[in-house]
Amino acid sequence: MSPRERRQHSLRKTVPVADLVVGIGLRPGASAAGIRRAVREVLGNNVIHCLATIDRRAAEPGLLTVAAELGVPVRGYSAAELDLIAVPNPAGRTRDAVGTASVAEAAALLAGVGPLLIDKQNVGGIVIAAARFQPGSV
Repeated sequence: MSPRERRQHSLRKTVPVADLVVGIGLRPGASAAGIRRAVREVLGNNVIHCLATIDRRAAEPGLLTVAAELGVPVRGYSAAELDLIAVPNPAGRTRDAVGTASVAEAAALLAGVGPLLIDKQNVGGIVIAAARFQPGSV
């Protein structure tokens, strides 16, 4: 089994079955194929109700394409809103780049209900985190 296959197998065993909101950290120009692959590699076939990210990435064409395919909204949060959320894995590099120490984890927590069901996972430069969906929250 290759390292990637071991990682995918490990993630599949630990991903809870739930209705999810998904926090996504991405660079400008991220492709729909890359975002789709990252979401499915980390979350499998769990039901997704919302994609959430920093406001400056909420209109990225790749993200909007994946949201349309899933039939879900994209929620965007300001760096100031994201920065108020305590997360398990803050990153100084992210703070330097966008003004908050977390995008994926903080966006998931703002869009859903905590705690995180899935801490951030980086797949090909796309960062995915997930929290539980609560009806009426999206």
